[in-house]
Amino acid sequence: MTFQAPLPQDTAPSADDEAGIDLLELAAVLSLRWKLVAGTALLGGLAAMGFSFLITPTFTAQTVVMPPQQQQSSAASALASLGGLAGMAGLGGIKSPGEQYVSLLRTNAIEDRLIERFKLMDVYKAKIKDDARKRLEKSARVDLGKKDGLLTISVDDTSPQRAADLANAHTEELSRLLSTLAVTEAQQRRVFFERHLEKTRKKLSDAQLQLAQSGLSTNLLRSEPKAAAESLAKLQAEITATEVRLQTLRSYLHDTAPQVQATQAQLGALRSQLSKLEASSTPSGDGHYVERYREVKYQETLLELFTRQYEMARLDESREGPLLQVIDVATPPERKSRPSKAMITLGGLFVSGFLATLYVLLSHFGRQGSLGTRWRELRARLNETH
Repeated sequence: MTFQAPLPQDTAPSADDEAGIDLLELAAVLSLRWKLVAGTALLGGLAAMGFSFLITPTFTAQTVVMPPQQQQSSAASALASLGGLAGMAGLGGIKSPGEQYVSLLRTNAIEDRLIERFKLMDVYKAKIKDDARKRLEKSARVDLGKKDGLLTISVDDTSPQRAADLANAHTEELSRLLSTLAVTEAQQRRVFFERHLEKTRKKLSDAQLQLAQSGLSTNLLRSEPKAAAESLAKLQAEITATEVRLQTLRSYLHDTAPQVQATQAQLGALRSQLSKLEASSTPSGDGHYVERYREVKYQETLLELFTRQYEMARLDESREGPLLQVIDVATPPERKSRPSKAMITLGGLFVSGFLATLYVLLSHFGRQGSLGTRWRELRARLNETH
């Protein structure tokens, strides 16, 4: 029968025991030097609190704006009725203007006016305008609500009044810029037909002048109308107006939209009718005068069609109301947005306490020997304190 000798008391502990000893030893060391750790953390927290009073406070002002909503115009409704497509608006191609307005607020045209208006180069101590723009972009934020589609303009500044004025100025400058641009569908149509109206008036004036120089007056030709010339001129004018209308639709709708497809079908039918009419027409002895008279009738009919479309676009534009509707006007904030004295104090408290704890542990283990020796000495010191 064999007997196993017991292990000596100072035998090195296993890895599990050593890990446990480490945790106990850490707790014991910290319990002996807790006053140093707590005092250092308290001093760090007080120093951080004092530093927070030296930081210049920042105020944030906000304004909420509702951009205009695209809606079906009277021209789109009329086009939707063509070809039995009534009730199909085809507005899937019209995009929300919210993203576009966010980009417009970041343009140099608006930022430069804000910099000059509020003398931001002096406020930001910027040497060049590009640095002032970058500082302004950091101070001003534009957020577009995903659900409600509202624009929220937030401006940070050390002056509450300037923060509110800058936020409201963003809306004012955006409205001023939009007044010079054709953003909505009705505005685009109005500008488009207005440009064609000017061209048509000039062409009509030239055609009337050439007709007067031919020796026949307009009144004489109207008293003895050329039916074929008038029909051909009206048909050509309708084709031109339809082409212009199709071009306008393609500026804000996809090619697959019902209005575009219906207008394309109408344009094809008019061109086919024109081909048949031109093939059946025969020149007469007074073809020279008839040609000029037909040009006058063509320009007159075209002017009438463009005028009608232009008035419809103006009517739709007036029904859209103001481009931007301000829901909440920015007012000088009463409370600062940053810095947070509580967060700075807690941060100083935590960092100081962590550094003090690290110092205590490193200084203790740097003066001690092996793990077993450190543990026995530490346990003896704990027994003496009790």
